[in-house]
Amino acid sequence: MIPARFDYVAAASVEEALQALSQSDDAKIIAGGQSLLPVLRLRLNAPELLVDIGRIDSLRGVREDGDALVIGALTTHSDIVTDDLVRRHALLLSKAAAEVADNQIRHRGTFGGSCAHADPAGDMGSAALAMDAEFVIAGAGGTRTVPAADFFVDLFETALGEDEILTEIRVPKKTGWGAHYEKFVRVAHQWPIVAVAATVNASGGTINEAKVALTNMGSTPLRASATEAALSGATATEDGVRAAADQAGEGTNPPSDLNGAADYRRHLATVLTRRAVLAAAGA
Repeated sequence: MIPARFDYVAAASVEEALQALSQSDDAKIIAGGQSLLPVLRLRLNAPELLVDIGRIDSLRGVREDGDALVIGALTTHSDIVTDDLVRRHALLLSKAAAEVADNQIRHRGTFGGSCAHADPAGDMGSAALAMDAEFVIAGAGGTRTVPAADFFVDLFETALGEDEILTEIRVPKKTGWGAHYEKFVRVAHQWPIVAVAATVNASGGTINEAKVALTNMGSTPLRASATEAALSGATATEDGVRAAADQAGEGTNPPSDLNGAADYRRHLATVLTRRAVLAAAGA
């Protein structure tokens, strides 16, 4: 299908993009376009204005800032997979990005765009949540920082205002932590029926601390808080992890659709959590 008619602005800076947004009551940001373009073609959304931020080079790349990594919102999934800093200090993001769709989409799609789209079946939201990421948002009044726990509000809804732009994601360094992203799909390159993002600090066969987040188990990415608490001090063995993983579905509200009923997804969450944690712990 062909999208509805819209005006188009290719912004050369964040300031120019914000100005364009302020002049329209019905505008959308486009970056890699891997989420928005299909929506436009199906006419599920028909904005009056598209503001293209894809040419703003300052929104790309990865750098260190003390105990955090700063990842530009336009950094592609492909770059996150291969970036040395990400692999060294935020391995979970690299693992999750490697599971996003296929090579073509990973080369065009962006980390920030995926999170801002807020599809509960998207791979990067749960990874960002498990990493305790913070989202830096620019607006007419300056910048503000929103933790991942507050950034994802509801189905396709985030803390971003209509006249704001996500500029970067700050991720605490978890150097030496193991990580794994376990994704269950029926067809290759599909959105996950359920997936689990886990990063684990383990030593001597014992899990010292674990961060676990779930994909497609509710209207937003969700932390498996009960599982995280139960994993503290657990042995990094299948028996040691099983009881904690069995709590992964607590507090979730998974959908029921053609891919599986809610109860099936809760069962998947326990199985995938056990696999993800064990893999992250190196067991």
